[in-house]
Amino acid sequence: MSRLIREYQVVVVGAGHAGCEAGLACARLGLRTILFTVSVDSIALMPCNPNIGGSSKGHLVRDVDALGGEMGKNIDATFIQSKMLNKSKGPAVHSLRAQADKQAYSNQMRKTLEKTPGLTVKQGEVAKILVEDGKVKGAVTYSGATYRAQAVILCTGTYLKARCIYGDVSSNTGPNGLQAANHLTNSLRELGIEILRFKTGTPARIDGNTIDYEKMERQSGDRQVRPFSFSTKIEDIQKEQVSCWLTYTNEKTHEIIRQNLDRSPLYSGIIEGTGPRYCPSIEDKVVRFADKDRHQVFIEPEGLYTSEMYVGGMSSSLPEDVQFAMYRTVPGLENAEIVRNAYAIEYDCINPRQLNPTLEFKSIEGLFSAGQFNGSSGYEEAAAQGLIAGINASMKILGKKQITLDRSESYIGVLIDDLVTKENKEPYRMMTSRAEYRLLLRQDNADLRLREIGYQVGLVDKKDYEYVLWKKEKIQEEIHRIENKNIGVNEKVQDFLGKNNSALLKSGATLADLIRRPELNYEMLEELDEGRPNLPWDVKEQVNIHIKYEGYIKRQEKQVLQFKKLEEKLLPENINYDDVPNLRIEARQKLALYRPVSLGQASRISGVSPSDISVLMVYLMAK
Repeated sequence: MSRLIREYQVVVVGAGHAGCEAGLACARLGLRTILFTVSVDSIALMPCNPNIGGSSKGHLVRDVDALGGEMGKNIDATFIQSKMLNKSKGPAVHSLRAQADKQAYSNQMRKTLEKTPGLTVKQGEVAKILVEDGKVKGAVTYSGATYRAQAVILCTGTYLKARCIYGDVSSNTGPNGLQAANHLTNSLRELGIEILRFKTGTPARIDGNTIDYEKMERQSGDRQVRPFSFSTKIEDIQKEQVSCWLTYTNEKTHEIIRQNLDRSPLYSGIIEGTGPRYCPSIEDKVVRFADKDRHQVFIEPEGLYTSEMYVGGMSSSLPEDVQFAMYRTVPGLENAEIVRNAYAIEYDCINPRQLNPTLEFKSIEGLFSAGQFNGSSGYEEAAAQGLIAGINASMKILGKKQITLDRSESYIGVLIDDLVTKENKEPYRMMTSRAEYRLLLRQDNADLRLREIGYQVGLVDKKDYEYVLWKKEKIQEEIHRIENKNIGVNEKVQDFLGKNNSALLKSGATLADLIRRPELNYEMLEELDEGRPNLPWDVKEQVNIHIKYEGYIKRQEKQVLQFKKLEEKLLPENINYDDVPNLRIEARQKLALYRPVSLGQASRISGVSPSDISVLMVYLMAK
């Protein structure tokens, strides 16, 4: 066994999307950091879908970028198609999604890691966490080398005791056939950490040369591409894009699946882990939605370097022969050749209720956790947690205040709050419906919400922060100007309104009055707006949204004020809930289990009622 002993300040275990953000945050904040990965070729690997963003997930990427994270910059540099989703709906649910060149994405992130001062990338498997007197002291690799540190961040993804399964084929490997991490789980259990077993899956990859695209619907990217990163210049990312394709399963597909359900590990009992409710396998869809005669199938390129195509919407763990038969029933895939079989993957993760909102373990000081290891799913959820864990581990070492984002500030706040306060019996997926203040937490205003926090932490540079201050000022100035600029009733105005199917004016109106009409917007009214200042596109976007949705925005801002009152009422760390009179037994048990930090957090715990919160408020006032 190795006798090597090295000294670092932070050890990050895992170099997936969580680990990359955690490692970069720590190193950029001046801490000597080592980032472990089972393979340096798997850095920022995208073992499942070849895209970043999407509904609600695009919000997370923007939040990460606004705080000074890397994911947005990385996808801006490596995307091959970009599209703003849900544009026919309100801005609260607009969400950017980009197809990635998977190899380029991984290579670009690796390059970023390797050129970051203070960050060491190391191939090796961490097998043990060193803890003394309830405090982390470092980690030990499988080879026996010791790496002493003041903080350890666990970002193991889907690698812990991973098992890949399709049909009766089972192999103890991580995603894409990579080495699993088989030794850390036992160390964590010895430390008293509760371990869960979850499952996820991925569809087959098809040789694009064997696909008949004429039978499919082309899905093109946006003509005007919007960047993920607020630091990326919009003119720098306009480029030729690749196409994706849409097709559908049919009754023949479903019949093959139904005939072979007894051979599916999902239904035969071979798979033990709990899978994601909102990203089910195709066999799950056929069983659970038996009334549907077809399901969408998206054909997406894996990158410019390969002809492999990802078959989105058809993840499966069915046997190889069944996969071959069912994929070939889909229009356009009649002659398709499978490059990589679909498979399910089981892995060890934790119950996230063991964590504080800072993502530090309640029972072990200096031990942090992020990503799919926390029971979440998705690259974006992982990156968001990795960034917060990296920031808070750094703040702890530097003796500074750790950050906790609440539900009214960001999608990251919603994500982490849901993880640490709710009973998550399956992989957690972010959705816009989970964010009760989503009109305020739009993807377009993440910089206005979070840049200042990123700057105070030390991950956002002064130039980017000063731009946000200037942007806020210009938005307010322009809103004020628009609200007070009157438009008279004249031939030019009436012609414009008629041409745009908008009601003619009977008396004068302000530009803001016209912008509030559903069929009109700020950009369209430029021809009526003499003397309009020359403003950047992102300022114009904010002006339009604020004017159009002013009433709704103000209503949510009032709701947030009520929410903040509960969040600010902190619960004592040593509170004994058995001593609180009139508190229901279930509430006592749940509160003792989760140990919420505030009344607001307590109110979101399943089994704690509004009357229980009232009892706690009375108790705190009497103390």
